[in-house]
Amino acid sequence: MTSSFDWALVLPIGGGIAALLVGIGVFIVCLRLGGLIGRVGKTLDEVDRQIPALSEPVALTLTHVGGIANTADATIARLGSAVAQLELVAANATKTANSVGHLVSGVASSLKKPS
Repeated sequence: MTSSFDWALVLPIGGGIAALLVGIGVFIVCLRLGGLIGRVGKTLDEVDRQIPALSEPVALTLTHVGGIANTADATIARLGSAVAQLELVAANATKTANSVGHLVSGVASSLKKPS
Protein backbone atom coordinates (compact mmCIF):
# COMPACT_ATOMS: atom_id res chain seq x y z
CA MET A 1 0.00 0.00 0.00
CA THR A 2 1.35 3.36 -0.97
CA SER A 3 0.76 6.39 1.05
CA SER A 4 -0.12 9.61 -0.67
CA PHE A 5 1.14 11.62 2.32
CA ASP A 6 4.13 13.77 1.38
CA TRP A 7 6.59 13.89 4.30
CA ALA A 8 8.57 16.61 2.60
CA LEU A 9 5.84 19.11 3.52
CA VAL A 10 5.92 18.31 7.27
CA LEU A 11 9.01 20.40 8.06
CA PRO A 12 7.91 23.57 6.21
CA ILE A 13 4.37 23.36 7.57
CA GLY A 14 5.63 22.64 11.13
CA GLY A 15 8.10 25.52 10.86
CA GLY A 16 5.33 27.84 9.68
CA ILE A 17 3.04 26.82 12.54
CA ALA A 18 5.90 27.26 15.04
CA ALA A 19 6.67 30.72 13.65
CA LEU A 20 2.98 31.62 13.85
CA LEU A 21 2.82 30.48 17.50
CA VAL A 22 5.99 32.39 18.36
CA GLY A 23 4.53 35.49 16.70
CA ILE A 24 1.29 35.14 18.67
CA GLY A 25 3.31 34.69 21.88
CA VAL A 26 5.36 37.82 21.19
CA PHE A 27 2.14 39.71 20.42
CA ILE A 28 0.60 38.65 23.77
CA VAL A 29 3.79 39.59 25.64
CA CYS A 30 3.81 43.01 23.95
CA LEU A 31 0.17 43.56 24.88
CA ARG A 32 0.84 42.68 28.53
CA LEU A 33 3.97 44.83 28.62
CA GLY A 34 2.02 47.75 27.14
CA GLY A 35 -0.61 47.40 29.88
CA LEU A 36 2.11 47.28 32.55
CA ILE A 37 3.84 50.36 31.15
CA GLY A 38 0.48 52.15 31.06
CA ARG A 39 -0.10 51.38 34.75
CA VAL A 40 3.42 52.51 35.64
CA GLY A 41 2.77 55.74 33.75
CA LYS A 42 -0.43 56.34 35.74
CA THR A 43 1.42 55.63 39.00
CA LEU A 44 4.19 58.07 38.09
CA ASP A 45 1.59 60.70 37.17
CA GLU A 46 0.03 60.25 40.63
CA VAL A 47 3.44 60.58 42.28
CA ASP A 48 4.13 63.73 40.26
CA ARG A 49 0.77 65.10 41.39
CA GLN A 50 1.51 64.44 45.07
CA ILE A 51 5.10 65.75 45.17
CA PRO A 52 4.12 69.43 45.45
CA ALA A 53 1.85 68.58 48.40
CA LEU A 54 4.75 66.85 50.16
CA SER A 55 7.41 69.47 49.50
CA GLU A 56 6.10 71.98 52.07
CA PRO A 57 5.97 69.54 55.06
CA VAL A 58 9.37 68.14 54.12
CA ALA A 59 10.84 71.64 53.93
CA LEU A 60 9.31 72.54 57.32
CA THR A 61 10.69 69.35 58.85
CA LEU A 62 14.16 70.03 57.48
CA THR A 63 14.01 73.60 58.78
CA HIS A 64 12.97 72.30 62.21
CA VAL A 65 15.76 69.73 62.23
CA GLY A 66 18.23 72.45 61.19
CA GLY A 67 17.02 74.62 64.07
CA ILE A 68 17.49 71.75 66.51
CA ALA A 69 21.00 71.17 65.18
CA ASN A 70 21.83 74.87 65.55
CA THR A 71 20.53 74.86 69.13
CA ALA A 72 22.58 71.77 69.91
CA ASP A 73 25.69 73.40 68.43
CA ALA A 74 25.13 76.53 70.53
CA THR A 75 24.61 74.41 73.66
CA ILE A 76 27.79 72.45 73.02
CA ALA A 77 29.71 75.69 72.53
CA ARG A 78 28.36 77.02 75.84
CA LEU A 79 29.29 73.78 77.59
CA GLY A 80 32.79 74.00 76.14
CA SER A 81 33.08 77.53 77.51
CA ALA A 82 31.81 76.42 80.94
CA VAL A 83 34.29 73.51 81.01
CA ALA A 84 37.12 75.89 80.11
CA GLN A 85 36.11 78.19 82.98
CA LEU A 86 35.96 75.25 85.40
CA GLU A 87 39.41 74.11 84.31
CA LEU A 88 40.72 77.64 84.90
CA VAL A 89 39.15 77.69 88.37
CA ALA A 90 40.64 74.27 89.15
CA ALA A 91 44.08 75.41 88.00
CA ASN A 92 43.87 78.54 90.15
CA ALA A 93 42.65 76.51 93.14
CA THR A 94 45.62 74.17 92.71
CA LYS A 95 48.01 77.14 92.64
CA THR A 96 46.36 78.59 95.75
CA ALA A 97 46.51 75.24 97.56
CA ASN A 98 50.20 74.90 96.68
CA SER A 99 50.89 78.45 97.90
CA VAL A 100 49.02 77.79 101.16
CA GLY A 101 50.93 74.52 101.59
CA HIS A 102 54.26 76.27 101.11
CA LEU A 103 53.20 79.04 103.48
CA VAL A 104 52.08 76.58 106.16
CA SER A 105 55.25 74.54 105.83
CA GLY A 106 57.33 77.74 106.06
CA VAL A 107 55.45 78.87 109.16
CA ALA A 108 55.72 75.40 110.69
CA SER A 109 59.47 75.27 110.05
CA SER A 110 59.95 78.76 111.53
CA LEU A 111 57.98 77.82 114.66
CA LYS A 112 60.32 74.97 115.33
CA LYS A 113 63.08 76.32 117.39
CA PRO A 114 66.35 74.63 117.41
CA SER A 115 67.03 73.04 120.76
